[in-house]
Amino acid sequence: MDAAQQEATARARELQRNWYGEPLGTLFRRLIDDLGLNQARLAGVLGLSAPMLSQLMSGQRAKIGNPAVVQRVQLLQDLAGQVADGSVSAAEATERMEEIKKSQGGSVLSNTTQTTSSSGAPTVKRVVREIQSLLRSVAAAGDIIEAADTLAPTHPELAEFLRVYGAGRTSDAVTHYQSHQN
Repeated sequence: MDAAQQEATARARELQRNWYGEPLGTLFRRLIDDLGLNQARLAGVLGLSAPMLSQLMSGQRAKIGNPAVVQRVQLLQDLAGQVADGSVSAAEATERMEEIKKSQGGSVLSNTTQTTSSSGAPTVKRVVREIQSLLRSVAAAGDIIEAADTLAPTHPELAEFLRVYGAGRTSDAVTHYQSHQN
């Protein structure tokens, strides 16, 4: 790989870090490990071609263009967490992955069984991730921060929302949300 290709790859990975919280290669490898998949199976569940997944993982492409695929990534992240904490068995995970594969995306705040608490309400983390996905599908984190800075003098609450939910980490946004509920 020549210097220009290395620079383009580094730039793509930095964009991925801004949009998705980390480079997609890291995120996808974790999903592969946590859910016992291979790249071809992960591509199939996400609704991507194997070459497209490879390009995203290697930094040859920066952005997932289809919002439904972004939602499937988030659903798989949630599922991987449930497998890790033991609340979902390997057999159940396989069934859920088939459901995720068939999902068409839907509304931004979809209310599916994988994303709800025992009361039937969407979990805070799920809602936060969907808000982040929506914001990051239209702008990069740097652009969101720039918009927040522009809005801050006249709309400080909106500016804070954009910084926390549009450009921040999921865990920080969940903490922010919970601290404002009391």
